[in-house]
Amino acid sequence: MATQSPFPPVFDGHNDTILRLHMAKPASNTPFFEGDDRLHIDLPKAKAGGLGGGFFAIFTPNREPMGSFPGTTDGGNSYAFPLPKALNRTYAMNFATGMVARLLRLEAESNGQTKIVRDADELAAALDSGVLAMILHFEGAEAIDRDLNALHLFYAAGLRSLGPVWSRPTIFAHGVPFHFPASPDIGPGLTDAGKRLVRECNSLGILLDLSHLNEKGFWDVESLSDAPLVATHSGAHALCASPRNLTDKQLDAIAASGGVAGVNFHTGFLREDGRHKEETPLTEIVRHVDYMVERVGIDHVALGSDFDGATMPTDLVNAAGLPKLMAALQDAGYGPEELAKIANGNWQRVLRQTWK
Repeated sequence: MATQSPFPPVFDGHNDTILRLHMAKPASNTPFFEGDDRLHIDLPKAKAGGLGGGFFAIFTPNREPMGSFPGTTDGGNSYAFPLPKALNRTYAMNFATGMVARLLRLEAESNGQTKIVRDADELAAALDSGVLAMILHFEGAEAIDRDLNALHLFYAAGLRSLGPVWSRPTIFAHGVPFHFPASPDIGPGLTDAGKRLVRECNSLGILLDLSHLNEKGFWDVESLSDAPLVATHSGAHALCASPRNLTDKQLDAIAASGGVAGVNFHTGFLREDGRHKEETPLTEIVRHVDYMVERVGIDHVALGSDFDGATMPTDLVNAAGLPKLMAALQDAGYGPEELAKIANGNWQRVLRQTWK
């Protein structure tokens, strides 16, 4: 998959593309290979935008809709949705298994154009050769049982990254609600099962994703984990007061551990007013990168788009627009070595330190 971008290949911290493919009627991987305007990521867009790969999320949606976020309408900028209810594990296990199977089939049907990477050497080789590198990632651990048997099962299938929660409670931890403005310091920390999950992920070499986790849970992971701390798709709370974003103290802790934070492209996590408006300039992403680099250093900042799961700025739109973002970062003063770290180098370093 030769790239058309003049910049280093981008390895992205988060996307929901497999969910889009899985929920389509009829469900099919064909749009991913042929290109589809409804997708932020497909092979043609990845080639055009220099997307070298990323974390492909396995996410089980709520059974009931949450409602609409404020966007282009006039009115106040604050909002608060009830925290979604915990999912039934049987439902979550069945849904997650179907999504994992879809990702495995996508790899098999790609004729070598994609690869589910299971170690750092495979990731580096894929990026060097132009094969789209896919990390099997769980966004929320609803499919994992208290005894962690399913964790080992999915690890054998390729699972290498896991977030204990999405924005709803699990038997392991508590997520942050969709409120704005709000602090991430909401709810209790990890459960006893959650602490066992952290230790087992460390033992297996599964990256723990702290995006969506509430602040007390974050600090519990910080005290327990022997791996670098990672938030795959979160911005700076100081710039946008969404509880999905990281406070300065959380950013400091990520850097102190040798970890990384992937800047989310979702407009509602970028804008100071928290609104989900497509008419948001790329400079808002650059603003978060600048703040985080100034706070914790270039080695601890990466990209975590939330493609196919969030509202993208109109100047970016989808993965084909990544060269525009890289050019904006270049215009902001980032040189070739710094761009390489933001694009993929920091992810490669942290994953090599985390994976066994």
